[in-house]
Amino acid sequence: MHGDIELARSRAALRVLETASPPTVYVPVGDIDRTQLVAVPQQSFCEWKGVAAYLALAERPGYPPVAWLYPEPNEPFRMLQDHIAFYPGRVDCYLDNEAVRPQHSEFYGGWVTNDIVGPCKGDPGTEGW
Repeated sequence: MHGDIELARSRAALRVLETASPPTVYVPVGDIDRTQLVAVPQQSFCEWKGVAAYLALAERPGYPPVAWLYPEPNEPFRMLQDHIAFYPGRVDCYLDNEAVRPQHSEFYGGWVTNDIVGPCKGDPGTEGW
């Protein structure tokens, strides 16, 4: 959600687990209102998943991205193609009606819920992980 605007709703999202991080949730593009998002020139590289592209809110294109995707993910993560992950904290995210808290990090986008036990990468004192 962004204010009263529903950006996405899915029952087919993928939950990806990475070392020392809370789960990241990737939503199928068919379950997302893409009119609310615009591409930004930012990119990053993950040695496992490949090149990530980023999306901002259409009404706030100069602001930090609210989501990312892997347009051509590396083979082991091919299932992430046509899926988008949202940063909780930059938009309101919910998992089974529970408000998701953001992972402590400007870079990582893990979804922290009451079921997640840390410490997690990004928490204070984990810079060396």
